[in-house]
Amino acid sequence: MTQHAGPPAPHAPGRRENAPALARGVDRRTVLALGGALALAGLTASPAAARPGATLPAVRGAVGQTAGGPARGRAASVQRAHGFLAAATDAYPDVNPGPRLAQSYADQLGLFSTAFVYDNALAVLATLTAGRRHLDRARALGDGLVFALENDPDHDDGRLRQAYNVGPYTFYDGTPQEHGLVLPDGTANVGWQFGFLGTAVGDMAWPGIALLHLHAVTRERRYLAAARRIGEWIVANTWSQAPLGGFSFGVDGANAPIPNGSTEHNVDCVAFFRQLGSATRDRRWSRAAEHARAFVDRMWEPDGGYLYTGTNDGTEINRDPLPLDPQTWGWLALRERRYARALDWADDALAARDVAGEGLSQLPAGTVVEGVTFSSASLTSTASYNGLPVHQQGVWLEGTAQLASALADRGARGRGNRDDRRRGRRGCERDDDRVRAEGLLREVQGAQEGVGAGQTIGGAVLPERSGVVAASSLIDSGFGFGYFQVQHVGATSWYLMAAAGANPLQPGRLG
Repeated sequence: MTQHAGPPAPHAPGRRENAPALARGVDRRTVLALGGALALAGLTASPAAARPGATLPAVRGAVGQTAGGPARGRAASVQRAHGFLAAATDAYPDVNPGPRLAQSYADQLGLFSTAFVYDNALAVLATLTAGRRHLDRARALGDGLVFALENDPDHDDGRLRQAYNVGPYTFYDGTPQEHGLVLPDGTANVGWQFGFLGTAVGDMAWPGIALLHLHAVTRERRYLAAARRIGEWIVANTWSQAPLGGFSFGVDGANAPIPNGSTEHNVDCVAFFRQLGSATRDRRWSRAAEHARAFVDRMWEPDGGYLYTGTNDGTEINRDPLPLDPQTWGWLALRERRYARALDWADDALAARDVAGEGLSQLPAGTVVEGVTFSSASLTSTASYNGLPVHQQGVWLEGTAQLASALADRGARGRGNRDDRRRGRRGCERDDDRVRAEGLLREVQGAQEGVGAGQTIGGAVLPERSGVVAASSLIDSGFGFGYFQVQHVGATSWYLMAAAGANPLQPGRLG
């Protein structure tokens, strides 16, 4: 499961109040415990942008009635989403003329030009779903990941930090940050201002997966070489000998090992090492994939039909809260019948419906968004960020797109066993999955149409109706950080992959 990254930076906005003491490690989504000053100040879609009086189904109807019907409406939405990724990638051209990384969130989150490596890996993958149409952008981002890996200011071992700076800003304490990804001394501009200095296994595996897909398209060996170095770092630094096995969390900014083990991270490793083994024909990666897979299997709860979050110490399973990512990615990576059940559990147990005007919703008037939330704890949380209470029915748009991807993939493969096929159920199950996946995808598209207008990256207003916000309203993950109504590279990238019917955790499944 996604685990957060340690104590919030001292000057960063958006801390969770009364967060539980969790013995967890540091990874990409600590960002959301840190940012959000302007988002929490109430920057949401204006009534005009949200089409007041129109519920989300009405927004969907407007999309479907464009010339050419629903397919044309989706095509236009996808084109706008690619426009958002382009804006995030090219936000600081004066300081990033070569290799670059995309700013992860709109300025309104308060994290300035922070570029998370997980988000950038997703941006590479989402860009490749367009074939060669935007290949220059995929290459630029892939080159940014390779540059960061090869030019760390302190280490020469193939690691990536949690995040990097990619554009100028003035930090909250008045300290200027004047450079892009490449510092004047030729090293990578690591995100020390917010403390994003650690290296997490999931934040290594996803860039590795992205670079392998990029290599498959371009056949440029530098991407394969960088992916191999990522694999070597994971094996050398996080191979756990604890009873539950698998790969441990990673290291913190001081290079101290973090003993936690994440189900999500180990699912990432199964997919990454399988793809790396296929690309290199080196059997050692098969052994690494099996090591990660054994951990994932130990996290399975057969009675409930879901995967637990992981372990805090390598010995005891952490059984609460129950997050979404292991369920969706478990299917996408493993494609086994028992893990298919986890999608049904997630679709039911984590369902959320955000209705403007109800409870603590931040949606514009007349808007409804349905989907899933981050974890079982999100549905009951009473946490606050900067004095603003979370909305228990807020929808996590990134996760909703993930679930759409997983259901579509399951529907395409079929999930019936021999008895089901004899009873004629397999086709019905496939149809049900496709219908549900399309419904979720339309919810994300509707949010793109009506939520998050007027936001900026690098001070420039984003293209109209382009990016997808991280969450429909402020939500709490249950792990000490939240998600905000701010346009997000990660959420937009998962939407693009879902719209393309892509499965990034399988080789050759991006188009």
